[in-house]
Amino acid sequence: MAQIIPIKELKNTTKISELCHERQEPVYVTKNGYGDMVLMSIEVFEEMSHKLELYRELAISEKQFKEGKMEDAYASLKKLREKHGI
Repeated sequence: MAQIIPIKELKNTTKISELCHERQEPVYVTKNGYGDMVLMSIEVFEEMSHKLELYRELAISEKQFKEGKMEDAYASLKKLREKHGI
C-alpha cells in the first residue's frame, strides 16, 4: 500500500530517508491535503528508470513490427557474418 505523508514530516530528513529505503517504493507527500511530490530512494528511482527505458524500447519495436520494418533473424545473422567475415 502506498505510503502518504504530510509535508510537515519532511523536517525529519533522517526518518524520511529511512522510510524511503524501507518501503522500496515511492513515498507520496501531501500539502494541504493534496498530492504535492514524490520521494524515493536512488535504487527505486534507477529501477523505475530502467523499466521505463525498456517500455520505450518495446514500444519502438512494436511500432516497427506493425509497420513491417523487420527482418528474418537468420537473414540478419547471415548479413552480419558476411560483413564481419565470420
